[in-house]
Amino acid sequence: MRRFATERAKRLLFGSLLASRSPPSAFLCSSPPAAAAMDPAAGVVTVDTINPKVLKCEYAVRGEIVSHAQRLQQELQDKPGSHPFDEILYCNIGNPQSLGQQPVTFFREVLALCDHPSLLDKSETHALFSADAIARAWQILDVIPGRATGAYSHSQGIKGLRDAIAAGIADRDGFPANPDDIFLTDGASPAVHMMMQLLIRSEKDGILCPIPQYPLYSASIALHGGSLVPYYLDESTGWGLEISELKKQLEDARSKGITVRALVVINPGNPTGQVLAEENQREIVNFCKNEGLVLLADEVYQENIYVDDKKFNSFKKITRSMGYIDDEIPLVSFQSVSKGYYGECGKRGGYMEVTGFNAQVREQIYKVASVNLCSNISGQILASLVMNPPKVGDESYESFNADKNGILSSLARRAKALEDAFNSLEGVSCNKAEGAMYLFPRLRLPQKAIAAAKAVNAAPDAFYARRLLDATGIVVVPGSGFGQVPGTWHVRCTILPQEDKIPAIISRLKAFHEAFMEEFRD
Repeated sequence: MRRFATERAKRLLFGSLLASRSPPSAFLCSSPPAAAAMDPAAGVVTVDTINPKVLKCEYAVRGEIVSHAQRLQQELQDKPGSHPFDEILYCNIGNPQSLGQQPVTFFREVLALCDHPSLLDKSETHALFSADAIARAWQILDVIPGRATGAYSHSQGIKGLRDAIAAGIADRDGFPANPDDIFLTDGASPAVHMMMQLLIRSEKDGILCPIPQYPLYSASIALHGGSLVPYYLDESTGWGLEISELKKQLEDARSKGITVRALVVINPGNPTGQVLAEENQREIVNFCKNEGLVLLADEVYQENIYVDDKKFNSFKKITRSMGYIDDEIPLVSFQSVSKGYYGECGKRGGYMEVTGFNAQVREQIYKVASVNLCSNISGQILASLVMNPPKVGDESYESFNADKNGILSSLARRAKALEDAFNSLEGVSCNKAEGAMYLFPRLRLPQKAIAAAKAVNAAPDAFYARRLLDATGIVVVPGSGFGQVPGTWHVRCTILPQEDKIPAIISRLKAFHEAFMEEFRD
């Protein structure tokens, strides 16, 4: 009764306010007022009144093609046989476990024990879990205040876990790492946003980004109001990064009044799959040093190397091996538990290692981190495990190594099979995937196909991807969502579908492409 009276009072009050604000002519009108005028919420939020930076932001990896795929998937569930395929194969995003990759046993054992510590007191636990997983869970719980994995942590992440990550970085690089330089985040993406928020003051601040690039960077630059300064990777040299191209784009941006603040380097490359040579990395470090740029090193695919003649070297290792100390070059390195052989995307774990910033700036980074309180604890634990996996002599080492090597060797085989398949198609060329989880083949489409795409207001590669999806259920991302040299067209395809599905994917792809090229042949 009280609620009814309150609502009635509100309606009466609102009505009297409308009457008091209406012009005199309103009382002479015999027709009822428009519905929009009576609805106080109408027009408050429209596409025209939201933040224009949000409108500018795009993220192709989960864009229109994926939305259409989800509609098709629902149609298949509601009406089996309604399409010429029986499942949607999501080759659009680096989400390994969604495509059947199994979690690494050791990591999940430790997580389970940390999340349910009472298991550690049960005698049967020793028969179900490995001894080193039990020991590691105790170690981790001992550094978590109150052993409470459901509680907030320090905004940079739990100190003991940052100690473990710093030790893992030191083991990897051969140079010391400081746990106070580590900021644990919910995957690498929030860390990237945090740095863009720190560096971008207005549209006159620019960030040098590779083209093609992972759309997180263009999206975060747009959201924070900066300018993306593109530098083009050279497809003809296996997506090479040329210093002359960096200098050209830097000078062009400066001539337009843009202050370039940072250089983004993705190594191994996404979507392009190249692995940088050590000498090239040294050139990049010197370029940043000479030009006064922050080096933003996206290194989330550091475990995904598929060729014998390349290896991953972190930019932290490169800078230290060149003799640069902490305060001589600002470097931010990003790592994630979502990629590698672990593929724990849903656990949202990652970190950034921040070096070369003075104490005052570091205080501001910490302030931004503290606004989000902390990253999730499961992700923090996983990040510490990824950087400190079982060692030789540990009970789990052999099974862990089998898990790791089995996943990575399978990914290498899948990459080669798909690379060969793309290169066998008419008008398609595909560089080798040296690392990461993707192929980025170039499509040389007939003019009739380009005209057909234009007729439906679509980029030619988006037109191709949509037709591929409708005919086969295979989801790829148009290269236009990543950026590309004008007049060239690509798609990004992951190598993540399970190995036993790859032959069927290749068969569907070849049949579609042959039909597509025949339909639009000039």
